[in-house]
Amino acid sequence: MVIRATIMTLTSLLTASIFSLGLAGSTTEILMDTVRYYDLSNVQGTARGWEREERILLCVPLRDAEPHLRMMFSHLHNLTYPHHLMDLAFLVSDSKDRTLEVLIEMLEALQAHEDPKQPYGEISIIEKDFGQKVNQDVESRHGFAAQASRRKLMAQARNWLLSATLRPYHSWVYWRDVDVETAPFTIVEDLMRHNKDVIVPNVWRPLPDWLGGEQPYDLNSWQESDTALALAETLDEDAVIVEGYAEYATWRPHLAYLRDPYGDPDMEMEIDGVGGVSILAKARVFRSGVHFPAFSFERHAETEGFGKMAKRMQFSVVGLPHYTIWHLYEPSVDDIKHMEEMEQERLAKEAEEQEKAETEKKIKEHFSDPNNQWEKDKSELQNIAKQASADQKQGSKKNSKPKGEDTDSADSQEERAQRSKKAGAEDGAKVVDARKKSNPVKAES
Repeated sequence: MVIRATIMTLTSLLTASIFSLGLAGSTTEILMDTVRYYDLSNVQGTARGWEREERILLCVPLRDAEPHLRMMFSHLHNLTYPHHLMDLAFLVSDSKDRTLEVLIEMLEALQAHEDPKQPYGEISIIEKDFGQKVNQDVESRHGFAAQASRRKLMAQARNWLLSATLRPYHSWVYWRDVDVETAPFTIVEDLMRHNKDVIVPNVWRPLPDWLGGEQPYDLNSWQESDTALALAETLDEDAVIVEGYAEYATWRPHLAYLRDPYGDPDMEMEIDGVGGVSILAKARVFRSGVHFPAFSFERHAETEGFGKMAKRMQFSVVGLPHYTIWHLYEPSVDDIKHMEEMEQERLAKEAEEQEKAETEKKIKEHFSDPNNQWEKDKSELQNIAKQASADQKQGSKKNSKPKGEDTDSADSQEERAQRSKKAGAEDGAKVVDARKKSNPVKAES
């Protein structure tokens, strides 16, 4: 299925060429409708292409990409290079999901956007299956055994997409993977300013904290090494060297490992192999015959072979070690296994903490805290002492006598009783003595 806008025509140049060839006359009208004239010297690509209205072909290979399309279209909405100067080309191949249907829906919404700056130029959708048997899960795609055959088929897909959609008026070709998670909105202009034939950014990916937080992703951008050249001499002519695998120890300087988060993003590094996540290349590179080899070219294929071929044809190939974009994190089988183990540990820890909390609660319910009980007892004793002191003071007030009277409060009960008995005896003696004096006779008788 192909959606295409009307191809631009250079009417003034065409008319001039017709008259210079002496073709004006009855056939002029026919030629005007069937002949196109292009001056390819005007589409060489410059450092400030947006000012010269240089057109870009943006190529996106897709396979079972439905989960990533929404993310990709958010990037398309935000690109700052003038959208009307960019043509989009998609290749949908070997897909089992709704990649094609969702792609069409999103393109229709994009082209009908109310903001006049949002719609893009020509849009092409190419359908072509290549018999790709490797699954799209991260373990299958990046397994060593599948690399050579997989990359050769990917190279075919790229070449089909490019040859079907590259137009004579394109100055640049920008290759972009669908699963780029984060990239500057100005990435096209940022790369274009370097005015190189082929240029790539650094590509990393975020990781969970327990895996280190981040990691170099694209190891296909590198400088050649003597070790790798010697290794290539020992391999069969159909062998394909791939980076990042113990089977091929190349000891090459990788663009990814040279990243400094605080480094100059415009710093350039000459490279030989390039990764395919994000490539900006001048269209003249492809017109000159450079392509993505679907065979072993100098023991490399696809994007790495493309870099090798471009260097062989004397084109400039550079990478930006400190200009970084971020690829979507896709957990490997080992990552998933580790995450499952971590989840089991988390659940076990939660169960252990819950059991511990319940045990502590039961202990508190049956046995009070000794410290708390001592504080309670101490408080009760203090209250009793205070109450006793208050009662004693109150009793002292009740037993006190008025001022001027003798007090015997200090005497004991026994002393008071003895004094009372003595006083009674003295009073009795006085009474007897008085009776004797009043009646002496009777008394004597």
